[in-house]
Amino acid sequence: MWSEIETHWQLLQPRVRRHWFRLSQGDVEAVDGKRDILIRRLQDRYGFSPQQADREVEAWAWLVTAAHAA
Repeated sequence: MWSEIETHWQLLQPRVRRHWFRLSQGDVEAVDGKRDILIRRLQDRYGFSPQQADREVEAWAWLVTAAHAA
């Protein structure tokens, strides 16, 4: 699932910014589709625990890939 997101990261950047509005464009570009970097950025910008950030990313990834598959 995440490999699809990583492959299409450029196209998904606006959706990332809409979902996590505290991430700057620079944050999103720096993530470059890397799940672990996104989790760290969410921890920094939102104060999430590692587990909470992981759950956030997992839920968002599921929504994105489910919408794309439909």
